[in-house]
Amino acid sequence: MEKSEKKTSYFSKGVKDGLPIGLGYLSVSFAFGVQSSILGVPILISLLISATNLTSAGQLAGLEIIARSGGFLEIILTQIVINARYFLMSITLSQKLEDDYSLPNRLLSSAFITDEIFLVSVTKNRCVNKSYFYGLSLLPYICWALGTLVGAILGGILPFEVQSALGIAIYAMFIAIIIPPIKESRSVLFAVLISGAISCLFYYIPLLKDSVSQGFAIIISAVISALIIAKIYPRGGADE
Repeated sequence: MEKSEKKTSYFSKGVKDGLPIGLGYLSVSFAFGVQSSILGVPILISLLISATNLTSAGQLAGLEIIARSGGFLEIILTQIVINARYFLMSITLSQKLEDDYSLPNRLLSSAFITDEIFLVSVTKNRCVNKSYFYGLSLLPYICWALGTLVGAILGGILPFEVQSALGIAIYAMFIAIIIPPIKESRSVLFAVLISGAISCLFYYIPLLKDSVSQGFAIIISAVISALIIAKIYPRGGADE
């Protein structure tokens, strides 16, 4: 009985910690739903995308590729590059899981790892148990899917001016994500500038624009900028 009450307490604490994350996801996923509607993606497909993914940047990049009938390889490589950070987050989080966190629960939990859920999990707990993690993930997951559904439905009803404004919102979120690390790290700033410059080449040079798809342009820009920054700002030893 005491063990069951403890699990309920952990779950409730997780739900409470996940509420602000869920409210934030609601607005971002609404913008994603509107963007899906603008690109002609059916409502149920938009909902399915958000119900089986929890990655705003990855979903938007994938959405662009799907809308112009891109290939599977392009989607796969784009998602690997954009979401590579989740490999590191998963490894880090796995070191803080309680001993009774079974393999099936680890696999299920990995689907809900986002930047915000990871940050709250590792900073608020010495050890993470499954009851807390599932409680933490519940509202962000529901709000992400719900916001997408509402945005996809209203996207076909709202005036064009409002659709255009909401379509910009998700790009504004990307800018908000990179501003804090740019302020703290010069290497991040240079990485953003280099990748942005390379992306401009693919957009403005006709030969590159016609021969390289948008998805592969993202992949090439990200990889080249990462290699340049790794060369200019190599990581130090274990102490650093």
